[in-house]
Amino acid sequence: MTFPIHRPRRLRRSEALRGFVRETRLSTEGFVYPMFACPGKGVRNEVSSMPGIYQQSADRIVEECREVADLGIPAVILFGLPEHKDETGSEAADPNAAVQRSIDAIRKAKLNLLVITDVCLCEYTSHGHCGVLDAAGVVQNDPSIALLADAALSHARAGADIVAPSDMMDGRVAAIRSRLDANNFQEVAILSYAAKYCSAFYGPFREAAQSAPQSGDRRSYQMDPANAREALREVEFDIEEGADIIMVKPALPYLDIIRRARERFDVPVAAYNVSAEFSMVKAAAQKGWIDEQRITLEILTGIQRAGASIILTYHAKDAARWLKHC
Repeated sequence: MTFPIHRPRRLRRSEALRGFVRETRLSTEGFVYPMFACPGKGVRNEVSSMPGIYQQSADRIVEECREVADLGIPAVILFGLPEHKDETGSEAADPNAAVQRSIDAIRKAKLNLLVITDVCLCEYTSHGHCGVLDAAGVVQNDPSIALLADAALSHARAGADIVAPSDMMDGRVAAIRSRLDANNFQEVAILSYAAKYCSAFYGPFREAAQSAPQSGDRRSYQMDPANAREALREVEFDIEEGADIIMVKPALPYLDIIRRARERFDVPVAAYNVSAEFSMVKAAAQKGWIDEQRITLEILTGIQRAGASIILTYHAKDAARWLKHC
């Protein structure tokens, strides 16, 4: 027996010792704060299922971005709500749409933030799917990736640092990389939602982004929650097509996928701590059932420990404040 020679508790007996030997050090450096850009001016509507999260016009987005930057959070990701929706989600590529106006406003404010944009059609289509439909209501892959490339190019022209395709169409990373490069945006990076599962954890987001599908579901293009090896194939394909960063979404039910991606691939790995993961914590905290600060920091530490160096999280602002005092 190793006891009493080996006593692991020796290094746990004080906060100074625990901090000294800590393996995972959570910080704001890899945080990305999601934001919802909407049309108009002076608009700030709280999302009922996501306390503290808002649909905001570009002028209000900039106000919150100042707060985000002051907290030491390096990046935001913008999701857009359109003025009108149609069958092809045409407003996704409109240079005057809410996301593009918000990027421009952030740039004019000279904020020290990386601006990432979600590239998808679901918020913009009248049917709520991530691609265009044929007459039978089936999502069409190849026509959809051309529209996604148009949207990504529009975001790059507006000043995005990184575009993040979340649609799960086959070949969309290659199409976006080709379109960006052909238009002299070789320096704009691609963060691919490489392993995006068809999850029940997206419910509150669909309220925030007004993106629930009007019929059917997204199982024909988002991943089956039961599959792990398939996720690694998806990641590999996206890296081969030109993805600079890959992402696993959601985070908490798929920590094993984050770990496997981190061990196999030598690119930055991101994870999305998604809306229901956030809302469940907020709801339980409001009931007084949990310690919100401890739970949140433990969740984010677990995601980072699994292998994600970048974490998209609605908790980012709260966590940044708490980490300042830890």
